[in-house]
Amino acid sequence: MKKNIAMLFPGQGSQSIGMGLSFYEHYELAREMFWQAQKRLNIDFKKLFEGDTRLSQTAYTQPAILLVSIVAYKLFEKEIPISPVYFLGHSLGEFSALCASGAIDYLDALELVHERGKLMQKACSKIDAGMMVILGLDDEHVMSVCSILQNSGKQIWAANFNQNGQVVVAGLRQDLQEAVDFFKENGAKKAMLLDMSVASHCDLLKSAQEPLQDMMKHMLKNKFSAPVVSNVTATAYSTSDDAISFLTKQLIKPVKYKQSIEKIANDVDMFIEFGNGSVLKGLNRRIVKNIPTLNIFDADSLKNTVVMLKE
Repeated sequence: MKKNIAMLFPGQGSQSIGMGLSFYEHYELAREMFWQAQKRLNIDFKKLFEGDTRLSQTAYTQPAILLVSIVAYKLFEKEIPISPVYFLGHSLGEFSALCASGAIDYLDALELVHERGKLMQKACSKIDAGMMVILGLDDEHVMSVCSILQNSGKQIWAANFNQNGQVVVAGLRQDLQEAVDFFKENGAKKAMLLDMSVASHCDLLKSAQEPLQDMMKHMLKNKFSAPVVSNVTATAYSTSDDAISFLTKQLIKPVKYKQSIEKIANDVDMFIEFGNGSVLKGLNRRIVKNIPTLNIFDADSLKNTVVMLKE
């Protein structure tokens, strides 16, 4: 039976030492893509994945995650060509989704997110920014608490709607630290600062919008093999103009991952996550329990997924 499949791509936070090396060791295509990426960005990705400390720096983290995701997708596509009904990424992963859809060449995408990381670092370079996960509150309650804090002069915004009861907020680190008890007083089970040096998806990144938009205008094209679901609106799009508009807004608007999955759930029989780890598989298990999510993160998981889908 033909399945309606949505292809998923993780964002920042999914990186880890050793990522991508299994693909590199087992597949010539992966080695060639690593080499082409190294030539384009002057970054030795194999060395980066083997333990280079720069892997934790946003400007390097972003192309590293995208490269592994697209290598996984290209290897899968070579083994078993499937026409997905949607592409969807979490934050940075939306750029991987665009790449998989054919709307941007992977080398251009790597350069784009490398520069995106630099722009984000620059925007936060003179402030102590951060992010914090809130557990146990629904979306509306988190936004209400953020609004109260903003009215009291705090710079805190809802940044990621990941699943029911899990929202990430972003802002100035001192404001986040001082807000921990207030979130708990309002019913949060936990408010925990994350190991992040930037504040994604909030007003602190406004300065990065125009230069990122200018870069995208020269790289994106109207060539979508399937629609991409926007993090900003949780709706699907398939034009370069929409991609540029949504991804420019995405820098300062929250990621509606949970809402996106819920929106397309009735059209999908299965999700496949491409990239390091299984973050999105874990989120999906709590968002849409009746729809399976497979994930491809190394050579073995690739082989197992291909065998499963060919049965």
